[in-house]
Amino acid sequence: MKSRASFVVSLVVLLLPGSVFAQSDPGIRTGAPAAGGPLGSVAADNPTTILAFFNDGKDRFEEVDSVSATIPGEDGFGLGPRYNSRSCAACHAFPATGGTSPAINPQITDATADGAVNVIPPFILLSGPVREARFIFFTDPLGNPIPSAPNGNVEALYTIAGRSDAGGCTAATIAQPDFTSAISHNNVIFRIPTPVFGAGLMENIDETTLLNYQAAASSNPFGIAGTFNRNGNDGTIARFGWKAQNKSLELFSGEAYNVEMGVSNEIFQNERPSPEEDRASGLANPCKINPTPEDHTNFNTTAIGTVSDAVQFAMFMRLLAPPARNKNEPGGASSINKGFELFEEIGCSVCHQINLGPDPMASRITPDLSNPAPNMFSDLEIHHMGTGLADNIAQGDAGGDQFRTAPLWGLGQRIFLLHDGRTSNLISAIQAHQSTGSEANAVKLNYDSLSAIDQQHILNFLRSL
Repeated sequence: MKSRASFVVSLVVLLLPGSVFAQSDPGIRTGAPAAGGPLGSVAADNPTTILAFFNDGKDRFEEVDSVSATIPGEDGFGLGPRYNSRSCAACHAFPATGGTSPAINPQITDATADGAVNVIPPFILLSGPVREARFIFFTDPLGNPIPSAPNGNVEALYTIAGRSDAGGCTAATIAQPDFTSAISHNNVIFRIPTPVFGAGLMENIDETTLLNYQAAASSNPFGIAGTFNRNGNDGTIARFGWKAQNKSLELFSGEAYNVEMGVSNEIFQNERPSPEEDRASGLANPCKINPTPEDHTNFNTTAIGTVSDAVQFAMFMRLLAPPARNKNEPGGASSINKGFELFEEIGCSVCHQINLGPDPMASRITPDLSNPAPNMFSDLEIHHMGTGLADNIAQGDAGGDQFRTAPLWGLGQRIFLLHDGRTSNLISAIQAHQSTGSEANAVKLNYDSLSAIDQQHILNFLRSL
């Protein structure tokens, strides 16, 4: 039995400022999803034309695709030849359609659905996050990375080989990437799905608003100096994806349809077997089954039915309402309010800004898109996050350790955290902000200097979002 003195000493140690033992991540908020519905002005639309577009986009977002014909329980077609999953909503699933990784990874089932003969990579786990994989460098014939040849492309996990609707496409014709070699050479990194709740509000923030905030924040005392990832042609600010690499929701949508599901479309027209595989097949690759683009404008149909899937995916995301906060849980309103004060005081809000300003662009689509985006908690800038979080992938103006400030709205109902889903614990995610070269180092040290109870207030605040 411990003596009273040793108990008191243990208690004091637990309550030391910066201790990671006396506080805990409150975890995922229970109860109904705080997101997934349309913007208020969309829900109230009369006549319901805009709401009909939202509902149609959601239906398509939730479709499960097959390769070339409808399979019972599957709605669309065009899957593959390479893919990561079979539905937008399979990965953007939690806590509602439009979110991020669910607790049970659908990519396990995707590997062998309808007779597919894929091997599940070791980094895809039933209880782990949905992931896409990228190779950092191209490799030589022995699988050794070539440092002078940066890669960064998505390496789709699976192929359609063996599926009942895949015709003559076999494992001898198209192969999965060599993930075993990539892992052994530390040449693979991961990304998880970004939530798309409130995406239309993010898309509709005027660039002047973003630039005004950047200028106002430039004199911060924490050593934070973000920049924007810009479109390479018109110079405008991009804002979607982990590195803000996509300019618009339609670009984001079309790219994901092609990269994640292998469905060619009017934005990304080509299938994804490599030219080497085409040459090996005599330019008649049996895995390229459908005419392209597989997703396209549907002529001579109803007004809504005319629009392609990629455009309707973007419309669904554009009209999604942002997540609602719960200002009483966890820890109660008093703790949450104190946590927000501390969040601002120690410098977190320089990047995770609650509200960028009152001047979004006026929307011709629906009135609520003309509103500011409160509770977004992001500046939409890219920041150096240091060696600990670096994935060594450059996209546009974003370098290997630069990431867009992740919007925190909806964090209270998010299971997997950080760009690669490496943790489900808020404390671990906060700790990961500190490493050599990170702009967040000073803020992270400020967090460490707080008392255990004040750290808990911040954790409670974050899970209220």
